Amino acid sequence: MANKTWFVTGTSTGFGRSLATYLAQQDGVNLVATARHTAQLSYLDEFDKGQILKQTLDVTDRDEIKTAVQATLDKFGTLDVLVNNAGLGYFGTFEESDRDQVKYMFDVNVWGLVDMTRAVLPTMRHQNAGAIVNFSSIGGLFSFPTLSFYHGTKYAVEGMTESLAKEVANKNIKLMLIEPSGFRTDWAGRSSSKAIPKIDDYQQFAEFIEGNAKGAHHEAGDPDKAAQIIYDQVTHHFADLPLRLPLGKFASEQAIEKYETTLADFKKLHDLSASADQPEK
Repeated sequence: MANKTWFVTGTSTGFGRSLATYLAQQDGVNLVATARHTAQLSYLDEFDKGQILKQTLDVTDRDEIKTAVQATLDKFGTLDVLVNNAGLGYFGTFEESDRDQVKYMFDVNVWGLVDMTRAVLPTMRHQNAGAIVNFSSIGGLFSFPTLSFYHGTKYAVEGMTESLAKEVANKNIKLMLIEPSGFRTDWAGRSSSKAIPKIDDYQQFAEFIEGNAKGAHHEAGDPDKAAQIIYDQVTHHFADLPLRLPLGKFASEQAIEKYETTLADFKKLHDLSASADQPEK
């Protein structure tokens, strides 16, 4: 059986590094590990037996995306699994967030994912097979104060992924959203910017923002365990791959609570909602 080629964005730290490290040690896997600076990927050298390709990639650069995908096909001849992991965070109240910084976050979290996915879809459609794993967040289902624009990026990823999954289902291409809660990565630290509230009305959130930054690397989630779960789901459960996979106890419980509460609200409003239609003839 031919090796399956996994292409993972953002492998210098966090989930991407854990996943790349795990994939590099699996039989039957070709790994394309990407980062803006490939010097940060030297941790993979001890596992390299010719099945690893390191590629310079800034997901906001469409030329680099095109080059990386072509290099993958030139070396391995196939691209079977795309993991859109590269992403940023931003803490700040809606009113006080820096527009340029949150716009860049949308460029990475949303448009980088869009362009990366579009670049691999022709190959997957031609193969009549593929898996696309998009990193969302529990923040793609449930919103917290001071993360409005981050939530905006993840809600966008959720909606586009759900729609795309229906568009390519007949081509044997599966999509899966990863929705982690707090994990021991750099997300709340180095990978997130923050704007501490200056407006008196928002001072109540200053401690929340600072606390998240200080709590980085002390979260409950283990990114190495997450890597194993993702690999196992794609490799051994492809036929029934879940569209949404919350990771972490908090993520799972928060997702269940969100949907149960929302369902109860919708049921309560059903008759009122239906009354907005024209009478049935």
